[in-house]
Amino acid sequence: PSLVLALSSLLGALALLQLSLYLRVPSRYGKHEERLCRPRGRLPARCAWFLQELPSFLVPALLLALRSPPRLEPLGCRLLCCLFCWHYFYRTFIYPFFTRGRPFPLQLLFFGTLFCIYNGFLQGYYLIYCAEYPNDWCTDIRFTSGLLLFLLGMGINIHSDLLLRQLRKPGEVTYKIPQGGLFTYVSGANYFGEIVEWFGFAIATWSLPAFAFAFFTLCCIGPRAYHHHRYYLKTFTDYPKSRKALIPFIF
Repeated sequence: PSLVLALSSLLGALALLQLSLYLRVPSRYGKHEERLCRPRGRLPARCAWFLQELPSFLVPALLLALRSPPRLEPLGCRLLCCLFCWHYFYRTFIYPFFTRGRPFPLQLLFFGTLFCIYNGFLQGYYLIYCAEYPNDWCTDIRFTSGLLLFLLGMGINIHSDLLLRQLRKPGEVTYKIPQGGLFTYVSGANYFGEIVEWFGFAIATWSLPAFAFAFFTLCCIGPRAYHHHRYYLKTFTDYPKSRKALIPFIF
């Protein structure tokens, strides 16, 4: 428990650091990379996303394999661990092979991979070694409401990614105005979905590590959604003025 508390507190501090670094200036990749930046020191987007997300799937699996006997009782604990791994199975083995993004900077890939190792260890270690849930946790309002939010957020995230991929033909690198789905209301529909997803996971897990991760997600991709919104407004004169950056009708 003391290790979990320390790592969760550090994750919260990293979230605030991330927010302070990128609230005014976006991280330099994708549509926000510098035009004069040289293409050296980059990997193809598919390879980069695969390598970055892989530890978040492998580390919990390794922790589970190393524990003898496996500790994932009761059913609620097994389901929560499966939710985390399910997300990163999609992000590792499905999403990268369909993305059409630009080459990814090695520096950001390095730090992203370190974070996935760190967070994969924290979430997996807590659920496999520390978490204690009652046998009827699956019927608890926190679990059921959090599960619904998680599934809703994941559905929004996957659907939004699909809409973004359809904007480009193979080989195209130009950016266009996203249309359809939640993009009707917000510029960062895919980011909104992922934030909802991880806050749903935090509610279902009702744990400090999960809430710290949800907070980090908000501080990390929330500002990016904001900068995407500003980019669209500056680039496209016909961009819908009614759209918000991240949260429909609010922000």
